[in-house]
Amino acid sequence: MARVALVTGGMGGLGEAVCIKLAALGYKVVTTYSPGNKKAESWLGQMKEQGFDFRAYPCDVSDYDSAQACVRQVEQEVGPVDVLVNNAGITRDMTFKKMDKPNWDAVMKTNLDSVFNMTKPVCDGMVERGWGRIINISSVNGQKGAFGQTNYSAAKAGMHGFTKALAYEVARKGVTVNTISPGYIGTKMVMDIPSEVLETKIIPQIPMGRLGKPEEVAGLVAYLSSEEAAFVTGANIAINGGQHMQ
Repeated sequence: MARVALVTGGMGGLGEAVCIKLAALGYKVVTTYSPGNKKAESWLGQMKEQGFDFRAYPCDVSDYDSAQACVRQVEQEVGPVDVLVNNAGITRDMTFKKMDKPNWDAVMKTNLDSVFNMTKPVCDGMVERGWGRIINISSVNGQKGAFGQTNYSAAKAGMHGFTKALAYEVARKGVTVNTISPGYIGTKMVMDIPSEVLETKIIPQIPMGRLGKPEEVAGLVAYLSSEEAAFVTGANIAINGGQHMQ
């Protein structure tokens, strides 16, 4: 029977590439979208035209009750979640001097609280079944920091602390928990950066001299979701073109 993969924030960019990759490998793929997103139906239609029959559910990942309700519905209509990819995220960039509480809270809730909110309702089931994959999408800026991103960097660094602690708890139960820290990937979020900044400040910092491709990160997600990755847990795997090496 095909395993069920739940990818948060899967409509567009990196999340979409992950959904497509996992579906191509035979997973039943479910994604979430923000309540009120009027493009959800058209996205599902576009994906169906490409041969991908995804399921999508409205979910405010920053809200615990919304996440619980979403997972319950997925389990009832599709099946127990075997692979969880915590991908949903936002930015609210500004210097700390200008940072206000609402913009701090928005990023922490969407990027970090969401990891707890979505993992909590699926983890026990994975443990009981003796198999599961939890993959948290962090960022190079959670590893090295970034100017104007105290909120984002803190949230993304916190994701890996969560990964390491939970990995200890479930390691003997057939459940792995890992972090992926992409560098600058050619998604809409990155391409919205002014081209002058990309060309003069970001790409020169990347030894490979280019942005990453969403499909390259999706391939790493696919590996961590597989049987072959059963001995990989608690890891933070960088995929950044050499921009930051540890």
